[in-house]
Amino acid sequence: RDAIVTGELAPGQRLRDQLLAAQLGVSRTPVREALQRLDDEGLVQTSPRALTRVAPLDAQAARDAFPIVAALHALAARQGASRLSAHDVAEMRAANEALAAEVAAVERATILQAIQADDRFHAVLLRAAANSEIVRTLERIMPKVRRLEYTQFGSLAGYKSVQQHAAIIAACQRQDALTVANLVEENWLSLGRLIVSSLSDGAAADDDGGQTDDTAQQA
Repeated sequence: RDAIVTGELAPGQRLRDQLLAAQLGVSRTPVREALQRLDDEGLVQTSPRALTRVAPLDAQAARDAFPIVAALHALAARQGASRLSAHDVAEMRAANEALAAEVAAVERATILQAIQADDRFHAVLLRAAANSEIVRTLERIMPKVRRLEYTQFGSLAGYKSVQQHAAIIAACQRQDALTVANLVEENWLSLGRLIVSSLSDGAAADDDGGQTDDTAQQA
């Protein structure tokens, strides 16, 4: 899963259980079981000819996933905001400062560090909500969301997550659970909109390129 999420295994890349087993130092059985789970989670596709590949990226996958993630995080915020301690708010602030540092120094930042800081920020409200069903559901969906974020990170330069997080922290300090939930939901939805736009633009560029090639061949 990690290799797919970070792009080490590229979209469309064929997956061979024997090769993966050798790389991981395990037998083929747990690899096959893992690939089946990843197929169920939408990260892997198995064709009728039994070829297994990393699932491609597409805008519709982002359209489907981000509203669910946004709603679940908003629910956790509504349930957890009133339970936050001063230490929890300080932890959120520290995570957001770490994210800001990575964004400000993007030329030397790693995507992993930025995403880990974002995870730490949102984990505080998830922990405060103490709702295991939300956590279990997000564990199934978040790898797809983070994979989209990894691959489109370069196009998210204008994303205002740090400022949005600051507004969330301010609402947490007021223990305004409804505002916290609304801000958290918009934080995820705005990220989803940017990624959908980036994927759609990329697909349009590919289509234009293909049309240009066809025209050249006809000429």
